[in-house]
Amino acid sequence: MPEPLDQALAEVRELLLAPGLTRAVAAGRRRGHVPSVTRAQVRPVALKSGPKLQIVTDDGARPFTRNVAPGAEAAAAIDELLAEPFGNWHVETESATVQVRITKKGDAQVHRAASAPAAPAVQGHDRAKQWLLDPGDPLFEVIGGNAAKRRQIDAFLRALAATLPDELPTPLRVVDLGCGNAYLTFAAYRYLTGRGATVQVVGVDVREDQRVRNGAVAERLGCADDVTFVAGTIEAAQLPFAPDLVLALHACDTATDQALARAVRWEARWVLAAPCCHHDIAAQLKGGAAPSPYGEFTRHAILRERFADVLTDSLRAALLRLHGYRVDVVEFVDSAHTPRNLLLRARRTGAPATAEQRAEYDALTGQWGVKPALALMLS
Repeated sequence: MPEPLDQALAEVRELLLAPGLTRAVAAGRRRGHVPSVTRAQVRPVALKSGPKLQIVTDDGARPFTRNVAPGAEAAAAIDELLAEPFGNWHVETESATVQVRITKKGDAQVHRAASAPAAPAVQGHDRAKQWLLDPGDPLFEVIGGNAAKRRQIDAFLRALAATLPDELPTPLRVVDLGCGNAYLTFAAYRYLTGRGATVQVVGVDVREDQRVRNGAVAERLGCADDVTFVAGTIEAAQLPFAPDLVLALHACDTATDQALARAVRWEARWVLAAPCCHHDIAAQLKGGAAPSPYGEFTRHAILRERFADVLTDSLRAALLRLHGYRVDVVEFVDSAHTPRNLLLRARRTGAPATAEQRAEYDALTGQWGVKPALALMLS
C-alpha cells in the first residue's frame, strides 16, 4: 500500500544518518520534476581524518565525491539530497534493506526486507573507484571477487546500463537463460535494485545441481524471494512471468538462438545476448559453395570459422530487426580476457520490418545458401 512521501523520506533519513548504514542509492526522477544530478550514492568510509559519510553524485558527465563529517554536516548534506526529486531510494544497512519508489501520484511505495550478512559498513578510501557494483558488495564475499571477475561484471553492467532507460519500470522482471553459476545474474539483481527498482529474477539452467547451488547463494544474499532458479532447457523452462529483460550470456551455439527466439515470442523489451560457439552456420558453409568471388572466405578452416561467427551474428541481428527490435552489436569485455567478446544489445520498438530490410536478409541468406537456426525457430 502507498505511504505518505514525507513519512517514507523521514525513514530514509534516519537510516542514512544512523550507525550500520552499508550503502544507499538515489536515482530516477519523479513525474514532472528533474533532479540536479542523475544519481547519488551514500556510504560510510574510513579516512585518516576519521569516519566520514561519502556522497558521490553524478550529473551525467562525471561523478563528484565529497566526504562529510558525522553530525550536523552530514545531516545538512543528507537533507539536500532528500530535497532532490529522485524517483527511487534504495538503502541497505547491516540489518535491513528499504526500497522507496515515488508513484506518479506522489505517494511512496516502500519495500522492506532483512539484509543478507554484509561486508563491514565502513569501507576504506580506496573503494572510491567508480565501479557500477561496489567491490565491497556482499555478492563478492559469496562468489569471490578476483580482479578479472570484477572487470567482467563491471563491463556487463555497463552494457546493461546503456541498454535500459534512466527510469526503470518497477517491478522489473528479468530472466537469465543458461545462467550457469549465475554470478552475472546476481550482479544484475544487485545493480538494478541499487538503482531503486523492485526486481524479480529467474535464472534458467539445464542442470539441477546448478539450481540447488544458485538457490543456496540467493539464500545467503537474502534475496531468495526475488531471485529464483529453474532447472530446464531454454526452450521449455516455465517462468512465472513474461520478462521485460532477457539475458543470454555465453549460451553455446544454437542455445543463443533458442534464447533469442523466446525473447521475441515474449516480446521482451530488452535483450542482452553474448553468443558463444557458432557451429551451425560453420557446418552449413563447409557443406556448401561460397558465392563468387568469396571462395577464400571459406576455403581455409580457420577463416571459415571466423567468418561463420560474423555471418551468424549478423543474421541474428537482422532477424531481430525484422521482428521489431533495434539492435546494436558491441564489445562485451576486452578481447584480452576472452575471444567471445561480442554482445547483441536489443531494444524492442515494435517497428514493422521494411521491404529493404527483408530484401537484404533474403539476399544474404540466399547468396550464402544458409538457413539460420533462429529463422527456423521463429517461423
